[in-house]
Amino acid sequence: MIDSFPPGMIMVIGALLIPFLPHIVRQIFMMLLVLLSAYPLTLGIGVHTTINFFDLEFILFQSDALTIPFAIIFHIAAVLNIIYGAHVKHWKQHVAIMSYSGAAIAAVHAGDLLTLFVWWEATAFTSVFLILASNTRRSYKSAFRYIVIQVTSGMFLLAGALILLNNEGNALLTKFDINTLYGQLIFIAFGIKAAFPLLNGWLQDSYPEASEIGTVALSTFTTKLAIYCFAKCFAGTEILIAIGAIMTFYPIFFAVIENDLRRVLTYSLNNQLGFMIVAIGIGTELAINGAVAHAFAHILYKGLLFMGMGAVLYRVGTCKASELGGLFKYMPITAVCTIIGAISISAFPLFSGFVAKSLIMSALGKEGLVLVYFMLLFASAGVLHHSGIKIPFFAFFAHDSGIKTKEAPINMIAAMVIASLLCILIGVFPSLFYSILPYQIAYEPYDFSHVVGQLQLLTFAAFAFICLWHFKIYPPELNSTVLNSDWIYRKMIPGVLIPFLSMMSNLNIKMSNYIIDTSLKTKTYLANIMTRDRVFDREVGKDGLIILQVFTVFLVFVLVSQFF
Repeated sequence: MIDSFPPGMIMVIGALLIPFLPHIVRQIFMMLLVLLSAYPLTLGIGVHTTINFFDLEFILFQSDALTIPFAIIFHIAAVLNIIYGAHVKHWKQHVAIMSYSGAAIAAVHAGDLLTLFVWWEATAFTSVFLILASNTRRSYKSAFRYIVIQVTSGMFLLAGALILLNNEGNALLTKFDINTLYGQLIFIAFGIKAAFPLLNGWLQDSYPEASEIGTVALSTFTTKLAIYCFAKCFAGTEILIAIGAIMTFYPIFFAVIENDLRRVLTYSLNNQLGFMIVAIGIGTELAINGAVAHAFAHILYKGLLFMGMGAVLYRVGTCKASELGGLFKYMPITAVCTIIGAISISAFPLFSGFVAKSLIMSALGKEGLVLVYFMLLFASAGVLHHSGIKIPFFAFFAHDSGIKTKEAPINMIAAMVIASLLCILIGVFPSLFYSILPYQIAYEPYDFSHVVGQLQLLTFAAFAFICLWHFKIYPPELNSTVLNSDWIYRKMIPGVLIPFLSMMSNLNIKMSNYIIDTSLKTKTYLANIMTRDRVFDREVGKDGLIILQVFTVFLVFVLVSQFF
């Protein structure tokens, strides 16, 4: 029975029981749910569970070479989230994280678009509670914007699925032609969730407003689900190369001037998604392996960085660079784990980012995409700058902020240490890591040119940061919020819409007053006419009676005269 139960679904169902369990029992129960969810993965590749409904076949559980690595890392991330959030006593966030994780895992195993749509929307409605958990005015407003955008993505997906169903008689999750209407609608749906340029504002708007454990969970599932879907349905679509290159490039400028370190990490997340999108656009076996490897490694090291900043937020109450500094002596384990995450994302040799990113850069080189290669090379230097150096430097070193605090709770430390070890193990034993990727290829990341070239890049990027900091050219950390494309719906639309609605409201009031005034005048006018008519009727009535009397007398006179 459990063999054919779709992975993730048991986590969603089991989450309903979490509110009724004591705290310690709850943690054990959630771990058990994840293990039970992972067990059906032993069935291997194939279609395992289908149902028929209204003459349509829904594929609830299928696995292929692309599904398995995403399923593995999603389950690992779910375990890390449980450990990291164990200090939270209230059940609400645990329910949200468990159901959100389960929905994402179930979505990865969907074999048709309609099943995917159900889980696609489930990830939105479960994850929004992690933003609301901050219980601030900013988080409430951000949560509203987040759910509107996520549901909009689902509507595009549903529209594409229904058009495909109408045209083809099925809505199987397979490779699509972007030149078709349904292909374009599905492409937009995936693009919103993958935070494409001009569609990315929700990412920087919502993730930093979530709770300290909520942001870690959010960084794992939503965008990587979109990466999986692009790899599944649009591999080799060339426009993705241009889109991905832009994604790697422009967020680094926002990250440099951003003050909130969790927002810096969301810009960095957007940048890293661009590497994956470029690889999917290339579409070769090496490139797809690179996209999957990067997504796998990214979930670990980006989650680790968010864990570090979440621990700082939990202990200090802020993640603003202008208010932090000097925390290394109070939170040394958190600092070391954050540095490991920073080294990993910067793609230092012997860490996970290096063995994943090398696949993508090699795929670019083999395809001769020189301009895109150099754009990603520049973006890699930017990653070191804003995530590899800025995050740990301003949080734990820089100046002494005067803040004295305690080390992170033991459960947070445990989750960070596990994630750190995984980042190192992947970097040290890449062949084991490569064995779970979709395509079996012979690739050696640690050749002389790769290692020396990457070390040169990292050395020059670090030197540039040191010079900027020493000569006080580095942009100052200001207590502010940097807006990018979210300016459109946070500032421009309200700035245009509110005055327009106000003008329309005033016009409506004026029109209403005019109509009321005109109505009163008309009523008065009609009343006057009716009064005159009644007077006229009375006067006409008198004259008519006199005429009738005269006429009657005249008629009688004529009749009488006839007899004489």
